Amino acid sequence: MTVAHNDKWIDRDELVQYREAVKGYLQGDLDEDRFQAIRLQQGVYGQRQEGVHMVRVKLPGGYVSGEQLGVVASLLADYSQDDIASVTTRQDLQLHSIPLADTPQVLEEMAAQGLTSREACGNTVRNITACPLAGVCPAEHTDVQPVVDAVAARFLRHPLTQHLPRKFKMSFSGCESDCAQGLFHDLAVVATRRDGEFGYKVLAAGGLGHKPRPAIVLEEFIQEQALLPVIEAVLALHHRYSDRKRRARARLKFLLDKLGEEEFVQRYQTELQRTRAAYADESLPPAQWLDARDASVGAAGAPREVLEQKQANLYVFPVSLPLGDLSVAQLRGIAALLLRRDLHDVRVTQDQNLMLLNIPATELEAVRNELAALGLDSPCVGDDVVACPGTWTCRLGITASRLVCDELSGGVDDLRIRVSGCHNGCAQPYVGDIGLHGEGRRKHGKLIPHYRMHFGGDGRAGGAIAVRGPEVPASRAPEAVRRVKQAFQEARQGNESFLSWTQRQGADYFQDLLGDLQEIKEADIPHLLKDFGETQDFRVLALGGGECMGAVQETVSANFSEAAHEREYRRVFQLAKKHEQALDCVEAIARLIGHSLLDAVNDPSQPEALDAIAEGLAQAYPDKAYLSESLKGFIHDLAGLQEDFDETAFQRLSEMQDVWVVFAADACRDVDSQLELQAFLPDVDLLAKAV
Repeated sequence: MTVAHNDKWIDRDELVQYREAVKGYLQGDLDEDRFQAIRLQQGVYGQRQEGVHMVRVKLPGGYVSGEQLGVVASLLADYSQDDIASVTTRQDLQLHSIPLADTPQVLEEMAAQGLTSREACGNTVRNITACPLAGVCPAEHTDVQPVVDAVAARFLRHPLTQHLPRKFKMSFSGCESDCAQGLFHDLAVVATRRDGEFGYKVLAAGGLGHKPRPAIVLEEFIQEQALLPVIEAVLALHHRYSDRKRRARARLKFLLDKLGEEEFVQRYQTELQRTRAAYADESLPPAQWLDARDASVGAAGAPREVLEQKQANLYVFPVSLPLGDLSVAQLRGIAALLLRRDLHDVRVTQDQNLMLLNIPATELEAVRNELAALGLDSPCVGDDVVACPGTWTCRLGITASRLVCDELSGGVDDLRIRVSGCHNGCAQPYVGDIGLHGEGRRKHGKLIPHYRMHFGGDGRAGGAIAVRGPEVPASRAPEAVRRVKQAFQEARQGNESFLSWTQRQGADYFQDLLGDLQEIKEADIPHLLKDFGETQDFRVLALGGGECMGAVQETVSANFSEAAHEREYRRVFQLAKKHEQALDCVEAIARLIGHSLLDAVNDPSQPEALDAIAEGLAQAYPDKAYLSESLKGFIHDLAGLQEDFDETAFQRLSEMQDVWVVFAADACRDVDSQLELQAFLPDVDLLAKAV
């Protein structure tokens, strides 16, 4: 399959607007909060280092072409202060250390080759991950990549997803093995077969980071035409009910914990009734289903050796990338290797490697030799070690996660080692065979770098969140890993997997095994004070929080975003002659915009009744009486239409409400001139209508 340069991801106008925003910020005309929201929306993330930023390139399903890799190489050479692009565990590419003033040019040159970073950061739908072997795996029921592309395109810039309470992660797998690791996603779609019929299993509310939890089965089986309403229902559930006040508890998994599974599913079903009604005649592209052999659990990343594709005489060539790094020379070399053979399909994988697809059998040796000349090869036993940037570039990093990896190996059993510089777990330590995440612990009055250990995690089918192990000082982490590997070799039963062995042993076993490594005597302190690669004593820098929260007026923007989504529902229900649902949308829009107007002036009341909102607007905006008077008119008209629906009257009400929304946005921007609301406003001719 060829990856074409696709403009469906690109909006040229917003790139012009981003360039103007950068200019305004650098000139002091745009405040920090407002610019941060704009910057994050375009996938431009802050680093520990002042003045430079990381650009995260979204690659749905990990798809990228050789030509696009060549473009990434040129961007690094021309604009980055580093020589490295990094493959992430979410199948993105990250370009580090780019001066802020150069980021508009970087985004524009990416766009020219069909690459986007839009919504790669922030409280949005993040890059959608998928089976690395989608389309070529002999065991798959279907190639999920066309559906991944369709879902990614649909929810990019979608009103519902622009101001979610927190980020939202999706995965797609082509068979029951679930190589995309749905266990820890907010929403996971797994192709399956039941009673001879193909369809999807849907998981929801999984997550890593703070308080990791496995996803629940939301739908055991749905037909493919039901998938779009299901996805949108889960997004609507997150948007409507997840905690917007406490960022640390705003992920969907915390909503599940708060409500309990029964009520969580009930609220999902309520949202689903609505999305099914709205999209009764709309679905995602139909899948091509295959009677493949029964699946055995495959790899969550690149295969560990050259693999024969389901297409005859073609092979996948996996390329091992230590810590996910690709230099400019390597990027250009891979691009040239593919161009010479008229090949285009490359995948980046969740284990920070990449794969070259559709390699003819006759070319395998030549490809291996050309990669060797670039310092690259296929994976070898023990090198399945993944790390986040840690203190290299990340503002949240506590420990030097990349540097400790020089001392780590998966050993002869090729265990999966996953190392994160903090508890957020971007390297997925909670689903590795052996995971570590960085912490700082004070001992004898001194701050000591530590790693919390995790054992026996796996995000695939039949997997589990890892067993939580003890904390050990960072300098002793390699010894802790060595002991666990040795214990596994000595105590496993037959071909027992590491996951099964871990679950059989239990948490207390690892506490005993590593207990002496936790003990710190005062005499040990001088030997434990420095993190890997550091010459100075360990310290945790106060660099501020993460950059996913957006602007201070998040609630106002979120309400306008949801109102835009309700406006689309209003249109769909009107066309479908579903009058009651259409009227519900009118009421929802009025309430959302009314709340935004009150939020803008810091009115904490937030009444539910529309007449109470109208009274609140009259007090909050005495010089803008049309805001409250128009709302009172809507209340009157709604009551009449609920008694006796009239199509013409409803259309008039909808048009007048749209005008009111535009005036409401103007009123909010009178309070805060830097509110970004334009994308959520209806297209109305204000001169042709009177409120």
